[in-house]
Amino acid sequence: MPQLHVNDLAVPCQCILFDKDGTLLDLLATWGAWAELVLQGLDNQLALIGGSSLPDLSSVLGTRHGADGRLTGYDPAGPLAMATAEESTGILAWHLYSAGVPWNEAVTRVNAIAKEAMNRLRAQRAAVPLPGLPPFLQQCAAAGLKLGVVTSDGAGTTGEHLEWMGISGYFQTVVTRDRVRHGKPAPEMAELACRELEVLPENTVIIGDSNADMQLGKGAGLRLSVGISPEGTAGHLLDADTIVTGYHQLHITD
Repeated sequence: MPQLHVNDLAVPCQCILFDKDGTLLDLLATWGAWAELVLQGLDNQLALIGGSSLPDLSSVLGTRHGADGRLTGYDPAGPLAMATAEESTGILAWHLYSAGVPWNEAVTRVNAIAKEAMNRLRAQRAAVPLPGLPPFLQQCAAAGLKLGVVTSDGAGTTGEHLEWMGISGYFQTVVTRDRVRHGKPAPEMAELACRELEVLPENTVIIGDSNADMQLGKGAGLRLSVGISPEGTAGHLLDADTIVTGYHQLHITD
């Protein structure tokens, strides 16, 4: 059985499951750009309603901003990093509802803002793999490991992002939020991926950038939960078995 070498561990495994946003792709390059567009659209809507504006950009989706208002980072335990599309819609619509817009109209307006932002991303094919990811996937494939994606994103955007990064062919299963009844941190996504890949959970590793990914791994009985934190922060990965800053700290041997 191939072994995953990470930090001081050598772990036999048959399968690796990956979260997508912040694990396969650079979250800021895709969802950071989306968030900037959406927050600007929401701010414009508030200005049209009554001349108000968002009091604190960072409080909406858990983003960090520079003095000029541009997005510079995000809270890895916040909505931008972890929320589903439906949850993000609710968060954004609440600000319009609080300004006096009926809820159904607030949701409609937010959906239009988000759709326009996504169309901009599609035009740019805005998805960038984390450094070192493609060589690591090549190692996995060469060793005969089965690979899967487990993500809170939907099937449509997930497929697009994997295609834009040129890595869709590495994965034998992709489990998105719309394929399961219970999303992260419930174990259902990992359980479904293991069934489809015909591997035992105890021979499976998960790599993710949120504690929900780590909890999913624990709940599903996976062999190892690897937290990835490019910024080197680890406080949000409370349930990780081990933590890395990038794929340069991982390698596979037969």
